[in-house]
Amino acid sequence: MVAVDGADGQGSGYVISDHLVLTSAHVVPALGESAEFFQPGHAARYAAKVVWRGTPGGRDDAALLLIDDPAWQPLKSSAIRWGRLVTSLPGSTCQTVGVPDMVQRSGRPVELWQATGTINPVTGRVDNRHVVTLTEHPPQSTDGSPWGGLSGAAVFCGDLLTGVISADLAGLAHASLHAVPLYVLFHDQAFRDTLALHGPEAGTGMEPVEWQGLADHTDTLNATGAQTVSSPAALLRARRAVVPFRGREDLLTQLRAWAGLPGFGAWLIHGPGGQGKTRLAHHLATLLARQKPWAVLWLRADAADGSLDVVASATAPALIVVDYAETRTSQLTDLCQALARHGIGTGAGTAVKVLLLARTAGDWWQTLQDKTPAAEELLDGTPVTHLGALESKSGNRLDGYREAAGSFAGHLPSVHGWHHHDWPALAHQLIENVSAAAINREGMSTALTLHMTALADLLDTAQPPDAATNPRPASGVEDRLLRHERRYWENSAVARALHPVLTMDTLSHALAAAFLLGAPDRQQADRLLARVPGLSDQSEDRRNNVHRWITELYPPADDSVWESLRPDRLAERFTGRHLLAHPNLPDRLLPEATEAQARQLLTVSTRAATHLPLRGTLAHLLTELCVRHSDTLVPAVIDVATQTETPTPLLHALKQITDAPDTTIDTLRQLANRFPDTSHNLAETAAHLAQRLTDHYRARTVTNSGAFLPGLAASLNNLAVRLGELGQHEDALTAIEEAVTAYRKLATAHPDAFLPNLAGSLNNLAVRLWQLGQHEDALTASNEAVTIRRELATTRPDAFLPDLAGSLNNLSVQLGELGQHEDALTAIEEAVTANRKLATAHPDAFLPNLASSLNNLAIQLWQLGQHEDALTASNEAVTIRRELATTRPDAFLPDLAGSLNNLSADLGGLGRHEDALTAIEEAVTAYRKLAAARPDAFLSDLASSLTNLAIQLGGLGRHEDALTAIEEAVTICRELAATRPDAFLSDLAGSLNNLSGDLRELGRREDALTAIEEAVTAYRKLAAARPDAFLPDLAGSLYNLAIQLGGLGRHEDALTATEEAVTAYRKLAAARPDIHQASLERSLRLLSWLQDGQQ
Repeated sequence: MVAVDGADGQGSGYVISDHLVLTSAHVVPALGESAEFFQPGHAARYAAKVVWRGTPGGRDDAALLLIDDPAWQPLKSSAIRWGRLVTSLPGSTCQTVGVPDMVQRSGRPVELWQATGTINPVTGRVDNRHVVTLTEHPPQSTDGSPWGGLSGAAVFCGDLLTGVISADLAGLAHASLHAVPLYVLFHDQAFRDTLALHGPEAGTGMEPVEWQGLADHTDTLNATGAQTVSSPAALLRARRAVVPFRGREDLLTQLRAWAGLPGFGAWLIHGPGGQGKTRLAHHLATLLARQKPWAVLWLRADAADGSLDVVASATAPALIVVDYAETRTSQLTDLCQALARHGIGTGAGTAVKVLLLARTAGDWWQTLQDKTPAAEELLDGTPVTHLGALESKSGNRLDGYREAAGSFAGHLPSVHGWHHHDWPALAHQLIENVSAAAINREGMSTALTLHMTALADLLDTAQPPDAATNPRPASGVEDRLLRHERRYWENSAVARALHPVLTMDTLSHALAAAFLLGAPDRQQADRLLARVPGLSDQSEDRRNNVHRWITELYPPADDSVWESLRPDRLAERFTGRHLLAHPNLPDRLLPEATEAQARQLLTVSTRAATHLPLRGTLAHLLTELCVRHSDTLVPAVIDVATQTETPTPLLHALKQITDAPDTTIDTLRQLANRFPDTSHNLAETAAHLAQRLTDHYRARTVTNSGAFLPGLAASLNNLAVRLGELGQHEDALTAIEEAVTAYRKLATAHPDAFLPNLAGSLNNLAVRLWQLGQHEDALTASNEAVTIRRELATTRPDAFLPDLAGSLNNLSVQLGELGQHEDALTAIEEAVTANRKLATAHPDAFLPNLASSLNNLAIQLWQLGQHEDALTASNEAVTIRRELATTRPDAFLPDLAGSLNNLSADLGGLGRHEDALTAIEEAVTAYRKLAAARPDAFLSDLASSLTNLAIQLGGLGRHEDALTAIEEAVTICRELAATRPDAFLSDLAGSLNNLSGDLRELGRREDALTAIEEAVTAYRKLAAARPDAFLPDLAGSLYNLAIQLGGLGRHEDALTATEEAVTAYRKLAAARPDIHQASLERSLRLLSWLQDGQQ
């Protein structure tokens, strides 16, 4: 803090960079004139020049002074961090220090005053001012403001400089002060330019004040502000952006469009380490932060669960970046819960975007979406992008290498101990002599590898390896950089008098421990270092010195103990090599380790095991370690196995633990309970474990059936699920059949205890039978499950009526798919009755279920020709869902759109085309909004609603509009079917069928024929695989094909198509005359006309 001499008295100011002072415009003279300042308590005064000045008394009442006094010595302090308020939450605490007149005494040194207070963000928002409401009792004054002299003082909210004091707020008895918000100053291009010119180390990124406790400060927008860099490796950190960002234009365009949509949105970007995920996120954050008023939060991994609610209170568009997302599923679940509690949803409201960065999009991603309804709702349809190689072309790679070498040369002079080299000349030498072969080696397409190579080449050119101390050449660029990093460690250890008192082996053990396990606080760090070989017998003072040494090497940006070596690949290579050289080190470190430390050990080690020089040997060592410390590591093994792209060493360990002769049944059961419900990585291991557990129970059941039969039944049920996940449906069926038999025996003896389990196993049996095509047997099992749950619901409706309603709804769907529409109607009517009763008592919980069952009821009624009743059910479903969507559009707008789509079809089928059009237009509008935010989830629904829109427009004679709608639907369906034909080929066929009709209505017969031929081809393929489902569609498309061929005079071809349609309709009408007889008669009439030579 400084005092500034002004024309009308003193003001206050703050040194924000080596040569810049921030103060008030009304304190200093005009732009370009000189001013003086001093530090209270010091005699020296320094000259400065006004280089930027806002409007005195205006909303930008602030100024920048450039210190041009040769006597000035820059202060040693942390880089300034700027802040802005991004919520409407009242009471953000703040403080300011200055030299107000009220504390000054004649003849005495200028005195400081520290004032504390709060800022309510809404107060003063219209005029773009902050009002600081002081905590202290307001001073009394009858002669001007007692706060004169405080103008220009910096206002800090926590660690963030958020405003500049400008005036005493009139009318409040000196209890409140006006402050110019920093966002007002940063909105001024001249201010930003002046700051960049004279104080680049200050940065220009603003952090959210209310979220600073949640922020990972190593990844803030001002992270590039530090002048001195501790080691060359630090230049590789993505946050420093040493090498200019290049490429990824298409993805950036997509991300910026996504960010521009209202409401919540998530995007997952995954790829191997070093592919550029974090750098991409930094670049996006920088671009968005330049667009006022975006707020960016890099969420710290240890942010407390309860603190995440403040994120949902954002009033400014917010980008939340979550790095290493695969290791943070619990935190992401809590974030989704917090957002849902505050009504943050898709498609409306303030933009809150969550960008997830991960190594893989495997098990953890599916598990996260399945954890809670909030996570499922918010993350459904999230775009998932695999980040490929950046420099895939040789020419681009060469340009990238040259740019990187030049960029590093410009920053290496700021690295401690490396300033004495002529880096520009060395870079020029490398750039001129680099060969295409040198940069076309394996792995060089990865951005980080290319950058590491350029940096290593520069360092090796400046300090070539010593053949005496490095007899073997480094086997990779990571090892080359680690050679220079080890020199940094040793020089620092010597300076701290740690070496040679302690060997570098001992100090390397300490670093490996820090990188492998980490420590959340000083106490954990002390305990960890006390277990390090070579330190355990040292004095506490010496261990403390080692702690300070590590902290100086890799200083934390927040309140954590120390940072790790970055980028990750260097830490992985170092720890991997260290573990191979010292395989027993973890045995010393793991006692007393926390679960978080165990997870970090396995995460780092598993990643290190993928490095080419370490592959194989380290994996074997890791498996042995997990088996050796199974009691400590098993929970972490399961967690990490679902998060990593290479879980093989961990899976081998789990299998060895499962198969060990001394593993007890209790241990197996506890192990099985730890496994997630679904996991691709763990699927085979989970099935193997379930089989082992089943074998144990079966063996014990032989001698003690009463005690162990319940366990056998439960393990068989679980085994069936696990085998089903592997696609081993026959074995799964065998297991569930045995489980049903066991539960049937148990339920006979103890119905109150085991009938619910029997119903659950019967449900599972029905699933397995259905998957094997044994539909009749599956229905038998489903019916029995319904019967049991009906009986249970009769005696205990509160506990079992929801289960009964769910089973009835599912049974109705199965019956409908088998064409048993009368029975399907009976089941769904009972489900509607049950859900109506539940919704009356608990509307918040069961109204959505009632709407869903009404939707199904409408479908079954329509199939049976009860069209008016179907319309009534559809209308009620729409009414309920419209009410739900009004209060929670994020959760229920998709359901409302679906019900509107169905309602439109019902209305159109009854000839009420105008009403049908109104409903479908609302559905299309909703689906457009949803698909814009989450295309993966809602594009197919948009296509379906567009198809229905085309039908209703055609029914009203608006054929041009109908054609526009159906062409858009076909385009969407074609794109979807290209990537997932199993799911979307039928949609494409249906839209092509409708397109053909609209083209024919407009006289475009050749185009109509092309469309219907493609539809027939698709339906033929679908009907061959599933005739029950698609034979009616094939018959209908063949009939339409015959019409198009006949219209073009191709009567023979039309006759062939009609004969095939008749054959299909004969088969269909024989089974369901009520539904298909009319279509058969129509096709027979066409056949007769064609045979008689009529057109």
